[in-house]
Amino acid sequence: MAREKDVFRAEPLGLESANNSADGDTDFSRLDRLTDKLSAEYLEDLAEKLPNDFENLSPEIAEKRDEALEKLAEQQEKQEEKEQKQRHRNRALTAIARANEKIPVRFVAVLLASSTFISALLGIYRDRLLNGMYLDTYKVGIDAYTAAFSIPDFMFLILVSGALSVTFIPVFNSRMAKNNRESAWQLSTSMINFFALLTLAASILIMIFAPVLVKYIVGPGMSESGQALATAMMRVVAVNPFLFSISTVIASIQQAVGRFVFFAIAPAIYNVGIIIGALWFTNGITLFGHQIFAGGIMGVALGVVLGAVLQLLVSSLGLIGLGFDYKFKIFWKNHGFRKVLSLLPARSADQGLDYISSMVDMNLASRLGQGTIRAYNQASTLYAMPINLIGVAISTAAFPQMTERIGQNRPDLFAKELRSILRVIIWLALPVAAIAFFARGYIVSVIARGGNELIVQLFGILCLVILLRSIYHIAARSFYAQQDTKTPLIISLITICIAIGLELWFIFGLRTGAIGIAWAQVIWAALEIIALFALMARRIPSLFNREFWSGVGRMAIATTLMSLATYFFVKVIGLEFTNQTMLMVLPGLAVIAILSFAIYLVISRLFHLSESEPVLNYLKKLLRGHAINRAKIVRK
Repeated sequence: MAREKDVFRAEPLGLESANNSADGDTDFSRLDRLTDKLSAEYLEDLAEKLPNDFENLSPEIAEKRDEALEKLAEQQEKQEEKEQKQRHRNRALTAIARANEKIPVRFVAVLLASSTFISALLGIYRDRLLNGMYLDTYKVGIDAYTAAFSIPDFMFLILVSGALSVTFIPVFNSRMAKNNRESAWQLSTSMINFFALLTLAASILIMIFAPVLVKYIVGPGMSESGQALATAMMRVVAVNPFLFSISTVIASIQQAVGRFVFFAIAPAIYNVGIIIGALWFTNGITLFGHQIFAGGIMGVALGVVLGAVLQLLVSSLGLIGLGFDYKFKIFWKNHGFRKVLSLLPARSADQGLDYISSMVDMNLASRLGQGTIRAYNQASTLYAMPINLIGVAISTAAFPQMTERIGQNRPDLFAKELRSILRVIIWLALPVAAIAFFARGYIVSVIARGGNELIVQLFGILCLVILLRSIYHIAARSFYAQQDTKTPLIISLITICIAIGLELWFIFGLRTGAIGIAWAQVIWAALEIIALFALMARRIPSLFNREFWSGVGRMAIATTLMSLATYFFVKVIGLEFTNQTMLMVLPGLAVIAILSFAIYLVISRLFHLSESEPVLNYLKKLLRGHAINRAKIVRK
């Protein structure tokens, strides 16, 4: 700036000569060139000197002075806008960094529970919206939409989800615990790049072979138009494994370092994208006055991709402030990366078995008439919710303690722990399955306005699976705690083969229709838990004692008595399915569930079931606190 200011100090002579020179145009041109190059600071100096040093300027010079002042004002305005944008950007980054700060465990639990609840509500609204739009009016389309997800979801599950769920986080945390951040970030960036390339290749293959996959694997019984639509949709949603793989690794990094805000928000955003697709994209997309998409059910598939993109973007925000050092490179020599890859095949095979069963179910459902694929999918979604809330949640929480008992070489304490957890799961799952069975019409009408007879029939049978599958998760983890992953895998392979054989017999031999698939699922789940516990009882003979069976018997009697009350409540309240809104259905369902479980609690207390004590004590504490607060208000 020193050199520029020297030039400026010489400039008044030029301006003065311009005022008296016949060749003034040349000097004015020189002034134009000079003022174009001046900085805001320079123009400010000029603005201060011109009025003081040159009071008697000619009109031409005065005009140049005004132009200089205008340029100064413009530059100052641009500078202020730039600074304001920077301040907004800094505030946004600060807010994101604060959101990414580590929060206490109790708040994490509240955050995850809240986000899960919101995501579930959005999922219910999504399904209700799509069912209302297409289940009765365009069954071919909604079946094609449901079938289109199967292969991309399966590829994501076996290639990515199985590895990250149990392998990445322990290996990553071991590096961070040793303060080896470089190795941890190399592992992370390698995982992102490796799975991105792997799933990108899978996505391309799905796009290429979509017609074959639909025709022979997931929709052989669909009509020609249905197969064509499913193929087109599958090619659109085939990009999901690629997007999900990146967002899942990013989410796992956040989970590993204890940053849960964006980890919790991202999954709910996915449903938002699908809802946007259903509400707006199905009506067509117009850009700058030109229609670029005609609309229709394919708009829902575009919404699926939008949801996956939004989920990735939200997940990426969670990396801000973590110091993540991304490189477009795979560190093949990183020991942590090699360890994760070595654990991938076995875990992926175990994760993929259930999904293979689902694809077989879809294959058979496609042969049983239009709308059957969607109906079975919705019934499966409904029964999976309580399994995740009871079986998966409790088993996951209890697993570390069970592992510790085995590490202490205390099979007696392990058996006691397993019995206790199993009793809690049975005590919760039995009444939930019973309430779901008797209130199945209400529950189905939540996701399908006016209800759907086929979904109600399938869900009624699958209510048995709520109890069986909830028990299965703790049964399988009892083997995992002993570092035995082969036994559950072998039993699953054998029983799934039996289940597929039963499905074929029920459908093509007994002509049971779609309910044959549901009954085969019940038998499969029962065979698995019988086989697992039979083998575990041989390892630990004292596992199931008289006290255990006595407790289970009392739970069954309590559930039976509660079921009578539940049936009475359903009949008294009643439900007309036609044109029922969620606000009309949910209150009735809530009354039935609350009253039924209250009766179950009372009966459990009378039968001296210890599992009821924590719930009753919590309710007493809650009521006592409410009474104290009311007393304080009265005194005031």
